Amino acid sequence: QVQLVESGGGLVQAGDSLRLSCAASGRTFSSYDMAWFRQAPGKEREFVAVITRTTGSAYYATAVKGRFTISRDNAKNTVDLQMNSLKPEDTAVYYCAAPRPLTSVVRTTPGAYDYWGQGTQVTVSS
Repeated sequence: QVQLVESGGGLVQAGDSLRLSCAASGRTFSSYDMAWFRQAPGKEREFVAVITRTTGSAYYATAVKGRFTISRDNAKNTVDLQMNSLKPEDTAVYYCAAPRPLTSVVRTTPGAYDYWGQGTQVTVSS
C-alpha cells in the first residue's frame, strides 16, 4: 500500500504559477504510476496528468497540456505538478493518486486508481 499527502495549493491570480507536491509513504514508490486529478465544485473528478513508473513518460489532459508539467523523484518518493499560466477554470481540489502497483497500462479514469491523497485546494482568481 501507499499513502499520499499533497501540499502546495493556494490562492493565485490568473497567469500565475503554482507547484503542487505529493509525498508518498512506503518503499515501493517506483512500482506505481502516479497521477494528478482535480475536482471542481459540482463537477466530476477529472484526469490532469500521469507519469509512468517505468520510463517516466508523462501524459496530460488536453485542457492542461503545454501549461502543466508532472515530474517524479523516486529517491524522495515525491511527484510534483508544476502549473503555469493558470486560469480561473483550473480552480479545483487537486488530488494525487496511484493505481495498484506494477500496472502495465496507463490509466486516466478515477476508477482505475486505488490510492488517493486528501486533496489540496487551488483557487485562481480572474
